[in-house]
Amino acid sequence: MQLPADFEALMTEQLGTDEYRLLAQAIAGNPAISIRLNSRKPANVFTDAKPVPWCAEGRYLTERPQFTLDPLFHAGCYYVQEASSMFISHLLRTYLPEQSGLTCLDLCAAPGGKSTLLLNDLPSNATLIANEPIRQRAHILRENIIKWGSPNAIVTSNFAADFQPLGAVFDLILCDAPCSGEGMFRKDSDSIGEWSLRNVAMCAERQRQIVGDIWPTLREGGLFIYSTCTFNHFEDEDNVQWIANELGADILPLCDQPEWGIRGGHFFPHRTQGEGFFVAILRKHGEGKHKDLDAKKLRKHLNILLEGTEPGRVVDRKGTVEPSQSQAMSTAIDHSQWPSVELSLEDALSYLRTEPLHLPNDTPRGYVLLTYQHFPLGFCKNIGARANNLYPSEWRIRKK
Repeated sequence: MQLPADFEALMTEQLGTDEYRLLAQAIAGNPAISIRLNSRKPANVFTDAKPVPWCAEGRYLTERPQFTLDPLFHAGCYYVQEASSMFISHLLRTYLPEQSGLTCLDLCAAPGGKSTLLLNDLPSNATLIANEPIRQRAHILRENIIKWGSPNAIVTSNFAADFQPLGAVFDLILCDAPCSGEGMFRKDSDSIGEWSLRNVAMCAERQRQIVGDIWPTLREGGLFIYSTCTFNHFEDEDNVQWIANELGADILPLCDQPEWGIRGGHFFPHRTQGEGFFVAILRKHGEGKHKDLDAKKLRKHLNILLEGTEPGRVVDRKGTVEPSQSQAMSTAIDHSQWPSVELSLEDALSYLRTEPLHLPNDTPRGYVLLTYQHFPLGFCKNIGARANNLYPSEWRIRKK
């Protein structure tokens, strides 16, 4: 794998010749495979997998299964996430205040790995806004948040400056900033051809713009997590120091576990079992108090794609309510209000492909909740001779 000469020079300057050689060798190797379990949907999966040391729900896999063909993946029982970025779990469990009703923002959230991690680690009554400015990616984020099943998640599609009318309302902001992607070289070889020193400089400037735009919405004393999937100091250490100096914050210590292989906030693939990642946590100067979200302001200023568990919709003049996919996936819904049918693996995959269904003869007419290993997948409508598949067509799997 041929890496750009400017990248080699930059990393050699930062790491030294010997360590850069180890990094280049690691980039040429195979990426680690890891997943993170949903603690609120405790499925009996990957029981023999090696744990990720900095995340209680993280697991390393020895080989990559066909996740697409596992109904439990679609049920939201686990998320496929690279292990380095799971370190945010350690930061939350170290620094998150023990108070109820926290209001949190994942600013650049798609496809949803860090948002679902936050939903695992935040108190159950915390509110998370998962935001993605790019509309196509925001719909993928919405799908993954619904599958995770948390009732306290809001999905929006806005730019950072759009949040300023809300005021200093967030207790925690996670900004996984768009970056030059050096940490993804091993997983995505196309990113190598897109890399340049000019792009690094552009990314560093854009990152400061994003952070500057969102900073007024963090309350005084609130926590700010800044992360990238890149290695260079321009986008990483330099920007963190800029946040501390120009915006007013204290940089907090990361951890006291030297065996984890973290170097100054960096996860390097030759040091840790994971991809390239950088993270820092800061506390905004001052002693502000928690403020509740103003729902009217939220709906006025933000483009909301999902607000908690979506209710069913009325589908005829009789007032018949068709339940939503969000209700099927939610961990807060009493699913016993609908009759249910447990599906085999074959039938579950047919359902997820939105193929026609044939239910047992004694299945009640009307809306039926379909489960796999007792975890909900979604609804169908039993009309007797057949059942209408209500799985969202845009979510259907195409793999056979």
